[in-house]
Amino acid sequence: MAGTVVIIPTYNEIENIEAIVRAVFSQSEDIHILVVDDNSPDLTAIKVKELQKEFTNRLHLEVREEKSGLGTAYIHGFKWSLERDYSYVFEMDADFSHNPEDIKRLYHACHVDGADMSIGSRYVTGVNVVNWPMTRVLMSYLASKYVRFITGMKIHDTTAGFVCYKKEVLQAIDLNAIKFIGYAFQIEMKFKAYLKQFKIIEVPVIFTDRTKGESKLSSGIISEAIFGVISMKLKSLFKKS
Repeated sequence: MAGTVVIIPTYNEIENIEAIVRAVFSQSEDIHILVVDDNSPDLTAIKVKELQKEFTNRLHLEVREEKSGLGTAYIHGFKWSLERDYSYVFEMDADFSHNPEDIKRLYHACHVDGADMSIGSRYVTGVNVVNWPMTRVLMSYLASKYVRFITGMKIHDTTAGFVCYKKEVLQAIDLNAIKFIGYAFQIEMKFKAYLKQFKIIEVPVIFTDRTKGESKLSSGIISEAIFGVISMKLKSLFKKS
């Protein structure tokens, strides 16, 4: 897995960060991690700096001045990764909702099966979600169906946040033009890759809700995703015309 970096955005993840770093590194000695921390009050960044002494040259840290949204954290990480010429760039949560053991499967989809972008999908083989209340499962599942209908993308889990990109995908997308900062960011990145006709493969995974720390989901993030999708699709149609 040479040339692979896993980007983990954090805000108040002191309860999870050491465990997730060790779990990701246990998958391969070639993996690097970039933690993008939004100046967490719980001192997540301090813990990462301590771990850097153990994982020299493999664990990297970027601390931003304030909490600025998931999307901007990933954009920051993408640009950082491209400057250092990583071949495979992952998005991954810090809270173990994404199983580190699935990193190899997403990597295989790109490195061996020829995908330009692989998605750890909760819905490609049904509904594979653990520990979520039924209302949230339905909201997430129906949101992906809604996005699929509006955009025309043949992707079952359009809001998934466990993704592997080949660097060529990130190089082809104008990262400065990405508009959304919440969960709609995940939709927008997939839509941009879809419009550029990159090969996208969904890899079935089991999503397990966090057991430590607090969820960052809010009503503002949800509304951004619902109304932003229509705007995003209309803009793509105008560009074509």
